[in-house]
Amino acid sequence: MLRQFEGFTKGINLGGWLSQVNPEQADTEGFITKKDIETISSFGVDHVRLPIDFEFVEDEAGNVREKGYQYIDACISWCLENNLNLVLDLHKTAGYVFDDPTYSADFFHNQTLMDRFINLWIQLAKRYGKYHKNVAFELLNEIVCPEDSGEWNKLADRAIRQIREFAPDTWILVGGTRNNSIVTLKELRKPADRKIVFNFHCYEPLIFTHQAAYWIDGMPSDYSVDYPLSVQKCIDETKRLIDDSFAYPISHLADMECGAQFFCSFFAEAVQIAENYDVPLYCGEYGVIDKAAPEAALRWFKDIHTAFEKYGISRAAWTYKKMDFGITDEHYSSVFQEILENL
Repeated sequence: MLRQFEGFTKGINLGGWLSQVNPEQADTEGFITKKDIETISSFGVDHVRLPIDFEFVEDEAGNVREKGYQYIDACISWCLENNLNLVLDLHKTAGYVFDDPTYSADFFHNQTLMDRFINLWIQLAKRYGKYHKNVAFELLNEIVCPEDSGEWNKLADRAIRQIREFAPDTWILVGGTRNNSIVTLKELRKPADRKIVFNFHCYEPLIFTHQAAYWIDGMPSDYSVDYPLSVQKCIDETKRLIDDSFAYPISHLADMECGAQFFCSFFAEAVQIAENYDVPLYCGEYGVIDKAAPEAALRWFKDIHTAFEKYGISRAAWTYKKMDFGITDEHYSSVFQEILENL
């Protein structure tokens, strides 16, 4: 059994509140409230993952936007009142975001942008390091290109050293490339200390979890596929509709059927790496788009849950509401209670 990410066993993401929205247009007052945190606490989870974009806490020049920090402060306060912990996820930093390659192209070659990333984490660590028993830090959401793994390792090491000056006891989460794929955890360096967590996301098979997703190039808006299905079909359909690179993570399991054993096999290498380093594993995002049939999505949740439980992997489902994946939205009402039982 893996060393545990204590206090962060099962969680839910708060996507779309302080991230992936324009700060000037976001419903910051009403999208997530104290009542939502009370509701999440009733689900039997022990934490939330709070994605934040830098624009909420910094202006274009890097100056502090105190109002954004007030929302983070409020969320932490609500969580503490409701026996929930919180992963503070930097979803977007100045110069880098997972879903805009043009915007992000220069980040790992621009010292000014990397320095700004470090300085933001210094500010976050100064403010929230005192909550080390309840608040964990996730360095940066979904590094995309495998070619950036070396520079990312160096930058992550630097960030951890700086954070430790102000938050010596806080859990710090770091993930690999290919949008934080579990198959890239082998790229990560040996953990710097005992409070590091190896972090990954899992939306495999992508052709099922992202069927008809409007933001994926090549994906038909009316595409539909059931679950379970063969891994080979997932690979073939992914290559036909999207891109070979999206099939790469599961290509070594082509002879399997999707199911609980598929996820167990898919996670096995990362589990071995984590055991060798004696580091906890955390799946910071997993879920199924609301275009999938609810019953099929439930079967997927049950299968991935089985693998999480087998290995003792902590996790947070994507996402609480809206964002095309909301587990509390009407689309999933018929299977909602069973989904909760399989988080």
